[in-house]
Amino acid sequence: MSLRLSTVILPHLRWHEGGRAAWQRAEQLGFHTAFTYDHLSWRTFRDGPWFGAVPTLTAAAAVTDRLRLGTLVTSPNFRHPVTLAKELISLDDISNGRVTLGIGAGGTGFDATALGQEPWTPRERADRFGEFVPLLDRLLTEDGTDGVTYDGTFYSAHEARNIPGCVQRPRLPFAVAATGPRGLKLAARYGQAWVTTGDPKLFETGTSEQSVQAIRGQIEKLGAACAADGRDVAGLDKVLLTGFTPDRGRPLESLDAFVDFAGRHAELGFTDLVIHWPIPDSDFAADEKVFEKIALEAPALLR
Repeated sequence: MSLRLSTVILPHLRWHEGGRAAWQRAEQLGFHTAFTYDHLSWRTFRDGPWFGAVPTLTAAAAVTDRLRLGTLVTSPNFRHPVTLAKELISLDDISNGRVTLGIGAGGTGFDATALGQEPWTPRERADRFGEFVPLLDRLLTEDGTDGVTYDGTFYSAHEARNIPGCVQRPRLPFAVAATGPRGLKLAARYGQAWVTTGDPKLFETGTSEQSVQAIRGQIEKLGAACAADGRDVAGLDKVLLTGFTPDRGRPLESLDAFVDFAGRHAELGFTDLVIHWPIPDSDFAADEKVFEKIALEAPALLR
């Protein structure tokens, strides 16, 4: 399989002042999927415009035809499986089956306390994620008139009906972001794809070589989790969200730099690379002409 190239468009632009144009341009450039972050606010963008992921993706679905759409990633920080499932089934219908749910355990950013709760510990996040994903899987696949009833430690559902279910069968795909053993087990059991950003401990002071070795170790652990679940890891797509390895924005400085970066990660087994849509004066600043050149020409060079 050739390496697929996708993008992530942060939801910071007003729809009629650049937002709509970005999603349409992503389709024109041939990206496989355009994702957006599912946060209430995020890092340095907190004091500026920031829009909801599901409404943004719904609008994007209405102005595109081929482009796959997704979150990267949704988490339990402010989501509940019952209401999320209803929104996802609606979005999958509106897009005619073009939705991928990127999903992770969440972090300690602004989302972690926005609903008034104390931030959860890593163990608490893993505990919730371990209940969230299986329940969401049921809600998206069991679309009969009996609905889904579940009484868990963190989440409950009572005769939750999701008729007619997803356009994509048996449900829309999950891209599970995980590096720890419990998350990797969920990716192996429920994921159609696995997502990583690399090893965050290497971002500030690590080298490209150290990053590649760390990611190779993550993929080996994913393989072990799949084997334990009786699954071939080769059947799981592997997605790298770029911009968070020690290379940072350097792969977007030129076509050659990107092809070199992408080639090294394709050798590790990645099927998909995701690059950030350029945002001036931010961590994701990049030359738009180079970005478009990469989108248009890199996939053929990586086959």
